[in-house]
Amino acid sequence: MLALLVATGFGAAFGPAFVSHAPNRLVSGAGVSLGQALGSAPGALVAALLLTAVSLTAAVFTRPTARSHAFVALASALLIALLAAAAGAHAARLAAVSAPLARTSLGAGFWALLLLCALALADALAAMRWPHWAQALAWAAAAALPAALLAFGVLDDVSLVKEYTTRRDVFGAALLRHLEIVAASLAATLLVGVPLGAALHRHARVSRPVFAVLNVLQTVPSIALFGLLMAPLAALAAALPLLARLGVSGVGLAPAVVALTLYSLLPIVRGIDAGLRQVPAAALDAATGMGFTPRQRFWRVAVPLALPALWAGLRVCTVQAIGLAVVAALIGAGGLGAIVFQGLLGSALDLVLLGVLPVVGLAVLADAAFSVVARVLPGAQPGALQEPQR
Repeated sequence: MLALLVATGFGAAFGPAFVSHAPNRLVSGAGVSLGQALGSAPGALVAALLLTAVSLTAAVFTRPTARSHAFVALASALLIALLAAAAGAHAARLAAVSAPLARTSLGAGFWALLLLCALALADALAAMRWPHWAQALAWAAAAALPAALLAFGVLDDVSLVKEYTTRRDVFGAALLRHLEIVAASLAATLLVGVPLGAALHRHARVSRPVFAVLNVLQTVPSIALFGLLMAPLAALAAALPLLARLGVSGVGLAPAVVALTLYSLLPIVRGIDAGLRQVPAAALDAATGMGFTPRQRFWRVAVPLALPALWAGLRVCTVQAIGLAVVAALIGAGGLGAIVFQGLLGSALDLVLLGVLPVVGLAVLADAAFSVVARVLPGAQPGALQEPQR
């Protein structure tokens, strides 16, 4: 794996542009290769970057041991920071001799090298078989290096950072709004999906048509579903003034939450139904023999054993909702999608990235958090039944 990543890294280093420079944010810039960017960088930075890259390449020919994997992880994390520092140094040099409206954007070469370094880091950490908390600390340490560059102003002249600087307040409000949309839709999904999944498990005859409806909802394009909900919710708010006072209308948060809830129902309902079906009959029989009531048998035996399936469904729903919430900006729901579409309308790629990158980061963090919790979930490994409380 490391050999493949290093070989691909050489192609990314000498192929696409490392950064691009344009007279303003709306014009396509001229590409600058990694070699050209390093030609204007401080000598110490160039030496550190080349030494790290050569060391990482040499690791391909070493015997894989715990020490070599740790070295690869360290070199990958350091190379990420050095690449960011090189891009920031070149952007600062260009800013000193260019007009105020000029922009230096991160190119495809930079993003490709960043991704390859992250994959090398992930592969090394997986090979070392560290505990999850130790791997999380390693990722946090790797992220701390670029964060330090941001804090010390090394990347201030990069166009993406300039876009954030000019929209700092808007960005913070958009991020909070995005999280609000996702949290509200997940809460509604759990309130509706968990009882519905349990009911479908008990009444198998109606499960087929219900799942057919939920499957159809999954095939409806998100923007179409948002549009279909606008008229009914507007009519409902007009008929019931109380709902209008609570903020329900044809645009905004309400149709976004309803649409995301409808999209999220299938993974949750199917997870509950599948989890309850996988509960061993022997466990239920043992609970009955120990004197459990039907309610105790359901909540204290069936639900804990079905919890991993529910958790997997909730994981899918969360990642899906984080992504689909971007589209909700088209109906006035706000969130990071508003920044994305503002950048698309203005042909400003860095503004689009300012909205997209946090969405990707939130999805990755959510997926990783669910994965870690799933490994320590009590219901993942059935244990001995406890005596019922009488």
